[in-house]
Amino acid sequence: MITITLLAAALFFSGTALASNQVRFASVSWTGVTVKTELGVSILNSLGYDASKVTLSVPIVYSALATGDADIFLGNWMPSMETIADKFFKQGTVIKYVVNMPGAKYTLAAPAYVVDGGLKDFSDIAKYADKLEHKIYGIEPGNDGNQVIQAMIDTDMFGLGKFKVVATSEPIMLSEIKNLVQQKKWAVFLGWSPHYMNQIIDMKYLTGSTAETFGDNDGTATVFTNLRKGFTEEQPNVATFLKNFTFPITMMNEISQMLQDNSRMKHAEAGLIWLKQHPKIYRGWLDGVTTVDGQPALPVFESYLQSI
Repeated sequence: MITITLLAAALFFSGTALASNQVRFASVSWTGVTVKTELGVSILNSLGYDASKVTLSVPIVYSALATGDADIFLGNWMPSMETIADKFFKQGTVIKYVVNMPGAKYTLAAPAYVVDGGLKDFSDIAKYADKLEHKIYGIEPGNDGNQVIQAMIDTDMFGLGKFKVVATSEPIMLSEIKNLVQQKKWAVFLGWSPHYMNQIIDMKYLTGSTAETFGDNDGTATVFTNLRKGFTEEQPNVATFLKNFTFPITMMNEISQMLQDNSRMKHAEAGLIWLKQHPKIYRGWLDGVTTVDGQPALPVFESYLQSI
């Protein structure tokens, strides 16, 4: 399956690997990472680059970066991705590069009435196994959060040995949790911020995460931009852009809410509308950046932004 998926990624990007203006983003099917990636593609295309993206699972993203089949990944959530990403960082085939979003959160959560009912901590989950039907809701197969949960189950950490991970996708998981909340049933699920789930579900994050799970600071996360080896030397202008390309939590929460409020809105559309209203952000992103032919990037992007 990994070989097939990597072949698909290689075919998607085929014929352009040696082009000097080629920029290939790898993404995952999470709202926030998709917004960031679509914005990156839109901005670089407006500057004359041939930017594109392919959506993969987390493990395949790192294989694609390591083999040179992708250039950039904007969704390295740490510490939960350590078990997947660290070996590539240590090998030097993938570069951690820069923080693009500090102060995020990624850990187990539950509806507020569940936490108020006594399930406050990781160590409490097993006590309510029957109410939870021995399930913990994750997202797509291969996701790092799912792997953390599965490792807890496999080692019977917190007494979770008889539990199972429900692996689906971000939208399916959220739909299932919303249905359970409507019925006042108990559930534990992967939660993160920034994300509109924090507005549409009355939820609380569990305490008790450890360094071996979602980090020893109750799931506080830092999101990094990762690059394939050699990319900064080959594309110094894009590397400058990516160093500037950082995201306030408030920005991501507001764009996420826009997408929730209008299901027909595309991720790139929501991001660009938000940028029109917050020029200080994109002006910072384009500081010291040029178009592909060496002209100042800011007026070119602003002209593009006003045209859409």
